[in-house]
Amino acid sequence: MRNWLFRKKPALTPLRDIIEHFNQAAADEENFPSTIDPRIYHVQLLLRYFGDLSGKRVLDVGCGKGRFARVLREKYPAVRLCGFDLAEAMLRSAPAGIARCAGSMTSLPLKSAAFDCVYATESLEHAVDIETAVAEMCRVLKPGGRLVIIDKNSEQWGRLKTPEWEKWFGRKQLEQLLRKHCRTVSSQPISYWEDVAPDGLFLAWTAEK
Repeated sequence: MRNWLFRKKPALTPLRDIIEHFNQAAADEENFPSTIDPRIYHVQLLLRYFGDLSGKRVLDVGCGKGRFARVLREKYPAVRLCGFDLAEAMLRSAPAGIARCAGSMTSLPLKSAAFDCVYATESLEHAVDIETAVAEMCRVLKPGGRLVIIDKNSEQWGRLKTPEWEKWFGRKQLEQLLRKHCRTVSSQPISYWEDVAPDGLFLAWTAEK
């Protein structure tokens, strides 16, 4: 076969390179902050969809420095939160009182059906193997448990500078993956602020197992 006939597939970025990238990024508080304004709709969506989290087990997948987990714990001090990230340097900045766990989203070192709620905010895009990462998040979710994924819309690809391994996905694409594991699935375009119309960049998927 002639080489000109087929487009060469890009090489997958080794996981160690992605880990190193985020370990270094942990020092960048401007672009990778440890806090978030609780009024941002990303946060409000989690709080509304999950409801009262007192006594419940919640997993933050790709938690970074734990900025979302921090807000959830401040509102519900009795919540049992686990922050999961591939970069240990990020996890060191997670707030006290939150269990920390490092590893890959495509092979969560956690028991099946261990959590009442699971969420991933702008982190699934870094999983490389999106289908496997979605399956893993659903595996650790209890039957009847709730899942939220907030990430960027593939139709808006190119608007932001992204690392070579980052993947955005379409609304229907992720719905189909979630329906393999969950009994109800829905999605919607969202904005950072509730009173600002979505511009197409962010999508939110909610599902119940």
